[in-house]
Amino acid sequence: MAFSSMTFLFGFLPAVLLCYFVIPARFRAARNFVLLAFSLVFYCWGGMALLPVFLASCLLNWGAALLVDKVKSHRKAVYVTALVLNVTMLGYYKYTGFLLGNLNALGLDVAVPSIALPAGISFFTFQAIAYLTDVYRGIVRAERNPARVVLFMALFPQLLQGPILRWNDFGPALTERQETAAEAAEGAVRFCCGLAKKVLLADALGQAADAAFSAGDRLTVTLAWLGAIAYTLQLYFDFSGYTDMAIGLGRVLGFRIPENFNYPYIAKSASEFWRRWHMTLSYWFRDYVYIPLGGNRCARGRQVGNLLVVWMLTGLWHGSAWNFVLWGLYYALLLMGEKFLWGKRLQKLPAAVQHGYAMVLIIIGWVLFRATSLQLVGDMISAMFGFAPAGFHGMETEYYLRQFAWEWAVAIPAALPVKNWMQGKLSAKAEGGCGVCRWTLELGPKVLAVVLLGCSAVRLLSSTFRSFLYFQF
Repeated sequence: MAFSSMTFLFGFLPAVLLCYFVIPARFRAARNFVLLAFSLVFYCWGGMALLPVFLASCLLNWGAALLVDKVKSHRKAVYVTALVLNVTMLGYYKYTGFLLGNLNALGLDVAVPSIALPAGISFFTFQAIAYLTDVYRGIVRAERNPARVVLFMALFPQLLQGPILRWNDFGPALTERQETAAEAAEGAVRFCCGLAKKVLLADALGQAADAAFSAGDRLTVTLAWLGAIAYTLQLYFDFSGYTDMAIGLGRVLGFRIPENFNYPYIAKSASEFWRRWHMTLSYWFRDYVYIPLGGNRCARGRQVGNLLVVWMLTGLWHGSAWNFVLWGLYYALLLMGEKFLWGKRLQKLPAAVQHGYAMVLIIIGWVLFRATSLQLVGDMISAMFGFAPAGFHGMETEYYLRQFAWEWAVAIPAALPVKNWMQGKLSAKAEGGCGVCRWTLELGPKVLAVVLLGCSAVRLLSSTFRSFLYFQF
């Protein structure tokens, strides 16, 4: 069930809020039970066949964490065993087909089974590993109540696409959080803005991206760049829109779900981009893979190896296909180059040059990410740099520029911190006594949220449903 579906917006979500808030706040356990029940219903909406896999993962990590916390003599063996089981489960469901398909490509006659992928397995597995590891390191104590661990892994606002939670942030909130009208209002505004990002911007720009990536012999240089830029914006608004909706729902329910994006397209390097894009995933790989491997506290050769491991895993985490592996290696090479070769020289260049450098590399990276085959990767990138089958320019480029003119006009400033700049200006004037500015700051976001919700509902009723891009991961 997607957040941008009519079923969720006008059926599931009102039912959750009604059942949750009808219970007095002092009955915290009852409110938690409502969230757990609805989260499991949310997970099972597309089918109950894989619910046992999800629950098995929850119970495995609940039990293993208790053993790691209590059994001192064999805690490392318990931890490593549970870690291997988590990785094995993720590997079986996500990568078996990829591995066997490649063996077939090498000439081996191996049957490739059809294995259904449990929804959100990449996210809830990483969340479970983080919880288990933090218990092993002594950062948090193991939770004795299995229902709380299941809710930690199943919380419906962030179950399918993150952000990736940490137990030391989530666990105390189960008993200590407070739901207020002010927090709920801010959360509702955030949710509506996220919905608009997805429905009004990402889905529209996705049509231009799809046209370019499927153009074939009609592909021109300008259409290739238009499609690559459209996908760059589509993916940002799609994924950050989901994150805004998750954070907003969390605020309504009293949870502080971590931020996942910080205007990544203002980055001046590939390194800075990954400090701003999908931040909870970047922090996860830093804390649970890169630093344990030695991080920066080792010789340069070892650092290179650590970066290669992290980015190979990052690529594979996103999908079981060679283009994702290539995408991960691409960023590994860029980050190593910035770290060891040209990073200091890059910082001496004008800011506009640094930003242009970063954006070109980011856009090329998203071509690797979006392409469905290595051949398409080659076709798109060669077209972008002048070797297009249909020449430099064609009418199709102009069509998609005009067809989605207002989306382009809104998307580009919306991907930049224009909102923060405007809020800063209004806040300064409001402190100086400007009543209109104070009114705009207080009521403006709420009015805008209502307008965006109405426009999004109209668009949903009048167009074909498009799922969130990161659901596949």
